[in-house]
Amino acid sequence: MNAKKEPKSFGEVFAALADMHRSEGTVGFVKQCLTLGKVPTPAGRWWLGSLLVTAAMLLFIFYQLIFVGHASFNTSSDGVNWGMAISTYVYFALISSGLTMIASLGTVFGFKQFLPIAKRCIFLAIITLVAAFSVLALELGHPFRMLWAVPTGLQVMSPMFWMGVFYTIDLVLLFIKFYLLWQDDWDSGFSHLIGSLGFVAVILASGMLGMLFGSLAFRPMWFGSFTSIYYMLTAALCGAAAIVVTTYMAYGFNRDAMPESLRSLASGAELPKVFATLIGITLVMFLSRFWIGLWSNLDGMQGFRMLVKTPLFHIELWLGLVLPFLMMMSSSMQTRMKPQIIAAFLVLGAMFVNRYEFIISGQMIPMFKGTWTNSLVGYFPSATEWALSIMGFSITLALYALGEKLFVLSAAPAPEAQANGARVAHG
Repeated sequence: MNAKKEPKSFGEVFAALADMHRSEGTVGFVKQCLTLGKVPTPAGRWWLGSLLVTAAMLLFIFYQLIFVGHASFNTSSDGVNWGMAISTYVYFALISSGLTMIASLGTVFGFKQFLPIAKRCIFLAIITLVAAFSVLALELGHPFRMLWAVPTGLQVMSPMFWMGVFYTIDLVLLFIKFYLLWQDDWDSGFSHLIGSLGFVAVILASGMLGMLFGSLAFRPMWFGSFTSIYYMLTAALCGAAAIVVTTYMAYGFNRDAMPESLRSLASGAELPKVFATLIGITLVMFLSRFWIGLWSNLDGMQGFRMLVKTPLFHIELWLGLVLPFLMMMSSSMQTRMKPQIIAAFLVLGAMFVNRYEFIISGQMIPMFKGTWTNSLVGYFPSATEWALSIMGFSITLALYALGEKLFVLSAAPAPEAQANGARVAHG
């Protein structure tokens, strides 16, 4: 049983807010909105802290964009045109995709043991995609031009066009699916249809994001069909890591505070095995990409030799992938809370580095370099780009705290409802 009563309509939410305003007055109402209630909670502290960080970052970013312009980004015609802001967008967009994939284990493919994390996965997929779009919109310079340029231009041969289309469809379907789960609709035909369409949309969206880079033949470190597969599979890894971290966060990193169904999943071997499998697949793809890149004599692949000499590469590989893989493969560690949390945090950190290295290193080899330079293009993120990345994290944390307060994100169908759903599914 969940102790918290969850509102089941927006009318109930607004009615509760109105009652609180009448009983507490304007000052008390604002105070409770800033702290998410009278009683201090972890979610309330995340919410207030994240709001302050988001506001500070936005003020700094808007100041830079208004008074300095796009020159506040450390990108220029020298070669690195897509900087840290783009890698942050890719990071959050693929986390969103991965969370939808993890949710689909229970809602689409019938693995009922994963249903206790499905609602949280869907909510997190929504807010990480919102964070991704927020970072991208501020990096674009004129995001509102998309309102008329995309529908009137219809660049149907461009992967960027289809990436935008599929991620927009994905976001709409995520909202619908979350609303259905909010209304405890787990097993209707419509709910299953939305879940299936959402899974297809997210595969197409993450694959098209990979194709956006993989179709650029003049950037050999990105080029190839491998990029789409790499993005889809590493998205699933990011989703698995994100749900481990956020589930424990919701209960103050205390497994005993979890509902029984969620505690059973957290202490069992199913989710850690999925996590370990995804880390292993990522390791194979990561090392294969670098092995081929180091052996290739194709002009434009020099970035691989540059990357393996950097500390970030070895931190990403050994600390962010190999160590978590060994931890989740160990039968004595994979079901314990602290190793799970440490492994998940390490993977999320490694994937942030990975997105950054992927985006930047692919541009550090100057095109037509023989005519004007023989060296690599230098790049370091500007203060504005760092602010955008921090803003992405703070938006995600703030919205997650709000979601934990408003909704019962660990909700799952009752065992008898799961059994009935299984019987319906199997005729």
